[in-house]
Amino acid sequence: MIPTLTNPASALWKQLLLDYSSSSLEFYGTAVLQLIFFWGISAVYISLPYTFPTFSARHKLQKQEKQPTVSELWDCFLTVSRNQAISTFFHLGILKLDGYLGRPPSYRFDIALPSALEIIRDLAIGIFLREVLFYYTHRLFHHPKLYPLIHKPHHRFTAPVALAAQYASATEHFFANILPISIPLMVVHAHIVTFWLFLALELVETTTVHSGYDFFAGSARRHDSHHERFMVNFGTVGLLDWWHRTSDDGEPSSLKKRQ
Repeated sequence: MIPTLTNPASALWKQLLLDYSSSSLEFYGTAVLQLIFFWGISAVYISLPYTFPTFSARHKLQKQEKQPTVSELWDCFLTVSRNQAISTFFHLGILKLDGYLGRPPSYRFDIALPSALEIIRDLAIGIFLREVLFYYTHRLFHHPKLYPLIHKPHHRFTAPVALAAQYASATEHFFANILPISIPLMVVHAHIVTFWLFLALELVETTTVHSGYDFFAGSARRHDSHHERFMVNFGTVGLLDWWHRTSDDGEPSSLKKRQ
């Protein structure tokens, strides 16, 4: 028998389905995950230089003089808040429109929670499709005619911080941040719980690779390199960078100079 999520989780899920509509569950569940896995994790990463300065300095990939100032972090916070508002109102608008038109939810709200096998399968598909959507969108935004109009703001931080994962123009935020995460599990009509797991995973990934720390086997090195050199490391998992030969060793030049 293929294992499913635990009985207490199943009981809780059934109760939530009784108490709330599918649109309310999707909207508020997604908002809570954004709060925890984007804002919460970003706050932890950004607070490290102030709460544990020695530990932070030991694990930071780039020099202190390249780190953003307090005023730059405040500007980042305001821009990201605007983008989060865009995401929230767009999501709410789609749900309201679906309800008005009588369209079924984009994700499944089955009473039975997905099996472990289904979750693993859909997460794998989601990671691959996000890689495809993000890589080509990101690379397109580096076209000389589009870069200054759309993508240049994101490269303001040559030594990125976690919050800067969503520091972008509104156009970039919609096409490079919202759609590549929303579309993949819609395609396979995944269970909403699987989507939430996928969203949490992707938010942890994007905050970590923008964090500027060498945690998780130095996963931020590749993206730090992209922020320094621009035309390398466009993707999220490296598959299409390998295929298109845009992969870099992921070691920022400032780090090499110290060695």
